[in-house]
Amino acid sequence: MSAEDTPPAGGPPVESERARSHRPAYGFPRRWWAFLAEHPPPGAATVNRRWRSPLRGPWLTSVYGAVLLVGLPLVFLTGLLDYLAYSPQFGQAFPHDVGWLRLPQFDWPTRPSWLFRLTQGLHVGLGITLIPVVLAKLWSVLPKLFDWPPARSVAQVLERLSLVLLVGGILFEIVTGLLDIQYAYLFGFDFYTAHYLGAWVFVAALVTHVALKLRRMVTGLRSRSPAEELTTFREETRPEPSDPDGLVAARPGPPTMSRRGAVTLVGGLSLLLAALTVGQHLNGRWRGTALLLPRGRQPGTGPTGFPVNRTAAAAGVAAADTGPGWRLTLRADGRTVAVDRAGLLAMAQHTVTLPIACVEGWSTVQTWTGVRLRDLAALVGASGITAAHVLSLEKAGLFKQATLQANQVLDPDSLLALRVNGVDLSLDHGYPARVIVPALPGVHCTKWVAEIAFRGRTGG
Repeated sequence: MSAEDTPPAGGPPVESERARSHRPAYGFPRRWWAFLAEHPPPGAATVNRRWRSPLRGPWLTSVYGAVLLVGLPLVFLTGLLDYLAYSPQFGQAFPHDVGWLRLPQFDWPTRPSWLFRLTQGLHVGLGITLIPVVLAKLWSVLPKLFDWPPARSVAQVLERLSLVLLVGGILFEIVTGLLDIQYAYLFGFDFYTAHYLGAWVFVAALVTHVALKLRRMVTGLRSRSPAEELTTFREETRPEPSDPDGLVAARPGPPTMSRRGAVTLVGGLSLLLAALTVGQHLNGRWRGTALLLPRGRQPGTGPTGFPVNRTAAAAGVAAADTGPGWRLTLRADGRTVAVDRAGLLAMAQHTVTLPIACVEGWSTVQTWTGVRLRDLAALVGASGITAAHVLSLEKAGLFKQATLQANQVLDPDSLLALRVNGVDLSLDHGYPARVIVPALPGVHCTKWVAEIAFRGRTGG
């Protein structure tokens, strides 16, 4: 019995705050609670004695929770924006059929030109950066997973169910996301479908958890002075007072780290992961620091030495396919025009500096030269353009073709690029011609273009 449970002389026993928090709530069947309490699983009586860190408590848990409450919704929202960038109205976003989770559809804008670079970079980069905070938050509440009985009221049953979805959801999203950017598809299911649906499951659980715990989080943040905690050394670190949620250890051991050290460690690990990720957005030698994104590093030197997601060999495109016999076929309203590369080079050339961003998170800015897509539409006599379907020489794959929106076709910076940084495209970068459009996902900037079919309001 602890000091707080010791009854005063001659008086009735005093019930501690911890004991009160473990009483069965009104309305919850006491016989079931009593049955569970009397029949714990093996080791349940002693397991919580192993969690003795004096750092655990409402304040530290609330600090980590507040960071995640800001960061994780941003990761989720940028993921939804990235999904919309793939123009689901044309059936080319993955997953194709999301049922009642379908988002409002609109034409993805071409301005600012770095829009997709920003949203996808934030989605991947921030997701990676928050991993230490997620793990630290789980560590701070880990003893609660071993509480017995696991619930003492209907509200706690609902809370526990939401926690299963919350913890399982975030760990599922982190693991599958990391495997995707490493191109390690070890799971036996479609990544895009699972990641999209998993995100919605996680967010539903997060909303439920926030509704149940927001007040506790605010109280926890106010319970201690951040300035004091972040200037307290290990030797002066003391456990927090006992709390209703039972986060504070019943028998805390001596501190091996201060709370300042815990926050600094987690923050330092997050900054390290950010530093190992941000190089994927920087040209030149800085790309060598992108150790966490294999395709984001600089593969070579010279004008065409920037990253490549899918090589010609992987796409099944050989040099013979792009030789003198190559022709670009343009279609619109029943008309067809074929143009060779020399004919394209004879047309008005435009040069633009645009980023290209990949779904795995990396991006690069290069200078492209080629023919405006709207000039090609005029060449074949297309009018009233609503979309353009682009077909690649690629033999197979999910992205051997793409459909562009009308605003993407008509933007003055949208090109069928023939050259990059003053030289001809390399085969891996899409020679003899590739699409480059502002704010368009890189995978839809089709390489090795064989055909463009312009669609008008008459169905052409």
